[in-house]
Amino acid sequence: MDGSNHSRVSEFLLLGLSESPEHQRILFWMFLSMYLVTVVGNVLIILAISFDSHLHTPMYFFLANLSFTDLFFVTNTIPKMLVNLQSQNKAISYGGCLTQLYFLVSLVALDNLILAMMAYDRYVAICRPLHYTSAMSPRVCISLLTLCWALSVLYGLIHTLLMTNVTFCGSGKIHYIFCEMYVLLRLACSNTQINHTVLIATGSFIFLTPFGFMVMSYVWIVRAILRIPSASSKYKAFSTCASHLAVVSLFYGTLCMVYLKPLDTYSMKDSVATVMYAVVTPMMNPFIYSLRNKDIHGALGRFFIGKSFRG
Repeated sequence: MDGSNHSRVSEFLLLGLSESPEHQRILFWMFLSMYLVTVVGNVLIILAISFDSHLHTPMYFFLANLSFTDLFFVTNTIPKMLVNLQSQNKAISYGGCLTQLYFLVSLVALDNLILAMMAYDRYVAICRPLHYTSAMSPRVCISLLTLCWALSVLYGLIHTLLMTNVTFCGSGKIHYIFCEMYVLLRLACSNTQINHTVLIATGSFIFLTPFGFMVMSYVWIVRAILRIPSASSKYKAFSTCASHLAVVSLFYGTLCMVYLKPLDTYSMKDSVATVMYAVVTPMMNPFIYSLRNKDIHGALGRFFIGKSFRG
């Protein structure tokens, strides 16, 4: 359909997951609770790693950046969602919607790339321990993180700029909680084939390539662990990877449910999966990484004890 016969929308209406006032009240308190837990959990991880010299290692360097990314990610979407759940005015401007989309797309990509760097760190630590100091030096870690940021920024810019060429028509109603890529493409009344093709191509590169890298890393890690003669040493080596594996499984499990499928099959079921990776995954990450991590427990204890003495 030719988009020139339609006027451009100046704003969208984020109607959320339900238009029932009763359901909206439940959703408000649920998402507010999840947001507060996510903020507190990730801030504590960042503070523990920043203020404890024992945690100034490559693994915790990337973990702190993962927590920062998750914190930024939920702050990009949930506050506006909470306002909409409590307000009669559910409008978001065209520019505001594209800004939210840019950060959403960029930060999901950054999360994924940081997880790949964490897998590489575990691979070097377990399979190439003698080269760990040089292979994961501070300079190398900063370079790897800079590359992650550059790729994620570029990925977000590509899709946001492509979205500016899409014509939207009609009421601009979004039966969703934030401006998400597939939801916006479903509202388009112009040809979105280029958007969809680029989404699949770049998504395969930015997500499947790191995922393949993580799979290969863990194949080598498992082989190395199986060669360790001591059962206790095997358990210790595997325990350093267990948290990362759990986060990767949660992240990719929810992400694949949404994006590795044709655009025209997108439905409300996928909105639940999007909530999972957009809200639940950032909330769970601090718990997964700190639940059985004595280093994090010790760092938090020293941080709060130090604060109480200084107070």
